[in-house]
Amino acid sequence: MSFARISALVAVAALFVAPSAAAAAYPDPGRVTGDVHVHDPAVVKRPDGSYLLVHTGDNLALKTSTDRVAFRNAGTVFPGGAPWSTAYTGGGRNLWAPDISYRDGRYHLYYSASTFGSNRSAIFLATSPTGASGSWTHRGLVIESRTADDFNAIDPNLAVDDQGRWWLSFGSFWSGLKMIQLDPATGLRLGSGITAIAGRGGGAIEAPFIVKRGQHYYQYVSFDLCCRGATSTYRVMVGRSTSITGPYLDRNGVPMNSGGGTEVLAGHGSVHGPGHQAVLADTDGDLIVYHYYAGNGAALLGINRLAYDSAGWPRVV
Repeated sequence: MSFARISALVAVAALFVAPSAAAAAYPDPGRVTGDVHVHDPAVVKRPDGSYLLVHTGDNLALKTSTDRVAFRNAGTVFPGGAPWSTAYTGGGRNLWAPDISYRDGRYHLYYSASTFGSNRSAIFLATSPTGASGSWTHRGLVIESRTADDFNAIDPNLAVDDQGRWWLSFGSFWSGLKMIQLDPATGLRLGSGITAIAGRGGGAIEAPFIVKRGQHYYQYVSFDLCCRGATSTYRVMVGRSTSITGPYLDRNGVPMNSGGGTEVLAGHGSVHGPGHQAVLADTDGDLIVYHYYAGNGAALLGINRLAYDSAGWPRVV
């Protein structure tokens, strides 16, 4: 996620941290200005052409931009608090790793409630006609995880397949990333099925984001450790599949359920631990939106374009 997990898993996760030989080739984030201190950003383009960004924070933080460069604070999703979430947050107000989309004339927001290092977690849904602070309606619990479970219900992402079916991917550490089907009429869980879509044998993986391009569904994930300021080792990996439920394979054909993933962005220069990525298909091409850490440990907004090679694999430009 996001400020979650680690604890007893840190020792296992450390086995999976590997330096990137290609890191020096990665571009710096594109220019952004204004209120750009974010963690776990997600962004949607509004019907009027402006942008609405939501990120981890007390009661979930909102930012807006008219040009994708200058951002300003726009309050919180739940200015009155979210009491339904406090059973998972230990009474705290900090909510994590939102996912935002605009469908059928309203905004859909999936988000996480948990405490650091615990898989006693939940994902909730809220909707809004405008996306503005205070306009959001709590729609209920989507999925929860308990300490006896082998997964962690945080870091949600909604994807809709070519048949119009709704799917929610999520997960962090434990046995890896999962997917469940949703009811498009309610946005809540449909049935009891759960599908494994990526994992590293208990190691550091989280924050799935699935997007369709051409014939493939691309699953972007974050490997290694966030939330450690300039010492964070987060990096962005990708695999793809012709089916939204997988199997997802990396460029070398290694299944993501077996630790596979092709690196597309890692720390370089003064950019530390980039990750918790989202992809936005804008009118001028695809964008990757993420957070990274400056040398002083501040979490900042990163936005870059994505380009694709002749085989359809993405790279950050």
